[in-house]
Amino acid sequence: QQLEEEESGDQFELNIAVTNPEKIGDGMNAYMSYKVSTQTTLPMFLNKTFSVRRRFSDFLGLYEKISAKHSLLGCIIPPPPQKSVVGMTKVKVGKEDSSSAEFVEKRRAALERYLQRVVAHPSLLQDPDVREFLERDELPRAVNTQALSGPGLLKMINRASDAVNKMTIKMNESDNWFESKLQEVENEEQLLRRLHAAVDSLVNHRKELCINTAVFSKSVAMLGSVEENSALSRALSQLAEVEDKMEQLHQQQAFSDFFILAELLADYVRLLGAVRCCFEQRMKVWQRLQEAQSTLQKKREAEAKLLWANKPEKLQQAKDDINEKEKARDFKQHIVKYLESLLHTQHRLVKCWEAFLPEAKAIA
Repeated sequence: QQLEEEESGDQFELNIAVTNPEKIGDGMNAYMSYKVSTQTTLPMFLNKTFSVRRRFSDFLGLYEKISAKHSLLGCIIPPPPQKSVVGMTKVKVGKEDSSSAEFVEKRRAALERYLQRVVAHPSLLQDPDVREFLERDELPRAVNTQALSGPGLLKMINRASDAVNKMTIKMNESDNWFESKLQEVENEEQLLRRLHAAVDSLVNHRKELCINTAVFSKSVAMLGSVEENSALSRALSQLAEVEDKMEQLHQQQAFSDFFILAELLADYVRLLGAVRCCFEQRMKVWQRLQEAQSTLQKKREAEAKLLWANKPEKLQQAKDDINEKEKARDFKQHIVKYLESLLHTQHRLVKCWEAFLPEAKAIA
């Protein structure tokens, strides 16, 4: 009971909403901007209520940043929505039709769920990049998220290399828990993919049912309008009204099937993919460990040969090489520490200017 009281006393509110999608620009250079609103009682934030505007690439850039820092620690990073070149191209060059509006609403809801999952993770919520994403008015444009950019191609090559390593390297698993959990994740992911495909097919069939019901309703209404028998004409008109209501209900149900069930399944499929990435990251660490142990063994054998051959000059040269590498590593650590302090100073300078900005804008 005391623990429950402490937990209830330490609870803070954090509500995030992604709303008001807005098309910026024209043609192929156009992009969608989303309003990210935050309401919170957490003391780490400067204000209780604030909002910023972000584009889709900003969300992908946030994922790249937090993934680079936390995935190495075994943290499961919630994945962002996948890119859709076809859907976004229709929004850029096409008119505002129902398919474009549906695509924008689907992406808006997916981005909102993505942010809510990120801030629900205690470690990710404390990350400076996450707080900057929620609070800072303007962010540097994320260029590493483009598929055909240099970093994008490099990521594709690295993924292909990782896939080859996964096929060629067999990890001798010493912990049965990891082996059973990996098998469990892979089986559940496969089942969820099948279920998602079935639900997606259900949504498409229900949409077709809506279209056919609407056509049938209009046809019955037209037939009733030309029918000479008044009783039959009235019955046909009422039937058309019933079919019209059924079409609206089918449309609402298709909307619920998609946003409540289909999108939930798609999110969990991507989350299981993120869990699988953690297992793959563990295998990479194991591979580096094996390589380091092999290199160490070779170095020890080389040292033993030099001692056995009684060649002190080569042994001394090897020791000098080790000293040089240690000096280079020490120098690198100090440079990295200096750059981190420089970056911290720049962040504090930005906050000072941001605090002064309202005063400058208030000048008549």
